[in-house]
This record gives sequence, C-alpha cells and structure tokens, in this order.
Amino acid sequence: MALDTQTTPLDVLAILMPIYNDWESAVQLVGAIEHTLSTRAKTLRFVLIDDESKLPPPHTLSVASPTTSVEILRLRRNLGHQRAIAIGLMHLLPQTDITAVIVMDGDGEDTPEGTRILVDRFNLAGRNTAIFAQRARRTENLIFKLFYFLFRTSHRLFIGTDVRVGNFSILPRSHLSCLAVVPELWNHFAAAVFKSRLRIEQVPIDRGYRFTGSSHMNFIALVAHGLSAISVFSDIVGLRLLIASTLFAVTAALGLFAVSAMRLTTTLAIPGWATTATGFLLIVLLQALLLVFVFVFIVLHGRNTIGFLPVRDYLYFIERTERIDTH
Repeated sequence: MALDTQTTPLDVLAILMPIYNDWESAVQLVGAIEHTLSTRAKTLRFVLIDDESKLPPPHTLSVASPTTSVEILRLRRNLGHQRAIAIGLMHLLPQTDITAVIVMDGDGEDTPEGTRILVDRFNLAGRNTAIFAQRARRTENLIFKLFYFLFRTSHRLFIGTDVRVGNFSILPRSHLSCLAVVPELWNHFAAAVFKSRLRIEQVPIDRGYRFTGSSHMNFIALVAHGLSAISVFSDIVGLRLLIASTLFAVTAALGLFAVSAMRLTTTLAIPGWATTATGFLLIVLLQALLLVFVFVFIVLHGRNTIGFLPVRDYLYFIERTERIDTH
C-alpha cells in the first residue's frame, strides 16, 4: 500500500536551531513547536547548536512527549549562524532514521505555526522537496527593510534572480547527502541549497517576533550576511562582470576609433580636443582590459577551488554533544 504522505505523520523530524545566548527563547520555542507538531511527527529531535554562547544552556527542559529529545551541539568557537547550520546538517547526516530536517532560528521570529505550514506543504509535495518560507510580512524596522531591498536589488543585478527566503525551511533527508559535498554551504545555507539545483518550493509565511531579548545582528553583520549570499554565486557574478567589462572595453575602443577617424578624415575636430579624448579613452580601454583579465582569473580560480568540504571538515569544529534532561 502506498504511503499517504498528506495524513501519515513523519517518523522522525529533526529541528535544527543555531543558538547564541538565546536560550530562554529557545526553551519557549521547543515547547511551542512540540505542541504544534504533535500530530505531524511521531518523534521530534531538537538539535540546538551552541555557537559558543556566553550564557550557559539549560540543564533540564520540560517536554510533553517521551519521544521528544533535545540535544546541544557545542562548537569550539563562534562561527555565525550560517556556518553553525552547515555543521548541524552534517551532524545529522549519519542519522539515517531522520525523515526530514527543519532549519530555523531559535529566537521566535521563525514561528511554531510556520513549522506546521512547512510540514504540511512538505507532505503535499511528496516529502522529496525542500520547502522554504517566503517572507510574506516582515517585522523589522524601516532601516532593515531599506537595506534588505538594496540587497535584493543587488542580488537581481549580479545574479539575475530575486530572493525572498532565509534559513526557515524543511529539507528531506535525501537532500543532506547532496549538501554534504557543496562547499558553498559554509558561506550561506539557503543560497547553497538553491545553487545545488535540488527540488525546491516556496510557501508564504509571516515572520514573527522575538520571544525575549534583542537581535544580535548589527549593520556590519547584515552586510556580511548579504555578501555571503552573493559570494555563493561568485562564478555567475564574475561572468556578469566579465561581460560588462568586455562591453565597456569594446565601447572605449569604438570611441577611440571614432575620435581618430574624425581627427584624420574631417575638419570637425577642435584643436586639442582629439588628443585629450584619445588619452582619456586609452586610459578607459586599458582599465577595462585589466578588469577583463582580473575577472577571467577570478572565475577560473573559483571553478578550481574546493575549500571547505562539509562532510569532511565539520567535525573539526564540534567540541562536544550533550543531551538535555527532559521531563
């Protein structure tokens, strides 16, 4: 009999959360998610990635079901939430009993209700497709929204696609095997998944509010986060800039030819003008050609460099794992 993926609960659902000091919010979120997904998964396995928090994690945690477990994955140093997610995913890779993995923030902005929407859409898609939350409503301030708009504009300009997703998503277990050999996972989780050309769908989900405390994401961190997302597609960015530089060089060469032709074959040129224009266009042409060579080497270097390999290197960053007592 074929499995009815729309009504049968998931066997084992892992929930991955990078945590930096937000333990109070994470504890509330674990309880809320357990209540929300109680009928949608037989076993919930929470993995809280301790990104070298300055505050200690809880020693005990109250859960409703005996099949719910909470594990803390302690990192050796602070890596940021994107790299913490990469390590967490590779930590789950050997656990072959997992049906799917939810990746989310642990502060409450990724909501418990959102996890239900992700799981329902995941079931509807046949449990073989990654589902990402597309932000239908954001709760950040005006400054954040402005820079987020600039980031999306830059993403369209340099890569050619729009982006309206973050970490909040659910992945089938099979996707982890592919991501295990995707070096770009080290820089940006969502961008690496999209670049891997895995099966992906998006579902609109409103962003919630933090349970406690304030965000650790400052302006510099936001800029670095945006650049990390773009860097995943460095080959595409390099090729687009290479084409732009080549067109710029061709335009400068045509301008130089036009000035020379006007100076030598007509009497329209103003004395001294042709010399100035020729010198300016020569400088522009040389700079454009230099940019062409630079971007050629960048693209070729990027295609021949592996760098961080998730499945090979993730263990170096794990200090220890420990289970939280649940009752």
